[in-house]
Amino acid sequence: MRIVRTADYNDMSRKAANIVSAQVILKPDTVLGLATGSTPQGTYRQLIKWYEKGDLDFSSVSSFNLDEYRGLSDDNPQSYHYFMRDNFFDHINIKLENTHVPDGTATDAAAMCAAYDAMVAAAGYPDLQLLGIGVNGHIGFNEPDDHFAKGTHCVDLTESTIQANSRLFEHEEDVPRQAFSMGIQTIMDARMILILASGANKAQAVYDMVYGNIDPRCPASILQLHRNCVVAADEAALSKCPVA
Repeated sequence: MRIVRTADYNDMSRKAANIVSAQVILKPDTVLGLATGSTPQGTYRQLIKWYEKGDLDFSSVSSFNLDEYRGLSDDNPQSYHYFMRDNFFDHINIKLENTHVPDGTATDAAAMCAAYDAMVAAAGYPDLQLLGIGVNGHIGFNEPDDHFAKGTHCVDLTESTIQANSRLFEHEEDVPRQAFSMGIQTIMDARMILILASGANKAQAVYDMVYGNIDPRCPASILQLHRNCVVAADEAALSKCPVA
């Protein structure tokens, strides 16, 4: 792992956007793996600014998102389909037919998950996979477990994840209790992984990810085995890590 130490959230977002933009410039038909949540929003905002200045062209880019809440339709304002359009896709020139998010309304969950994995494989897997990290070390919606899930699957969300995500819903009881998530093996098949972390509440998870044992109880710890993983984190998130 390579750690990019940043001053604060805004600095982290700019440096992460630099890495993503370089990938798109060097390979215009790049495949991006994308994440949702509050952590990557600053990165998306910076990429939009550079696109509006004419510095970036997403017209040949394709994307695959990590996850989606089970039971939410594409047009539900709390869905990750909606999040991606509202925070990124609607503001750049990416072709919507080249963007992919798991179908939260799929009646045959197993078939949808298998089809999603097949699409990611057919695209050659992401050139760059963007990740956030949960306070419990989850990546995507791969929660702490006794094993690492391989492919896209349905996840029962932990209480800590439900509570963390409840800020985006009117009531905590509105937060779905299940989600579809890209599996660990699929994430690890990306040629580069860029994982973002901001805030003191992520400090223990970041330490466990970088310095702890590789353990499915901290799903992000598997990233120690990736050949090209970059951690972009601010001082608060790195507060428990040694200063190199």
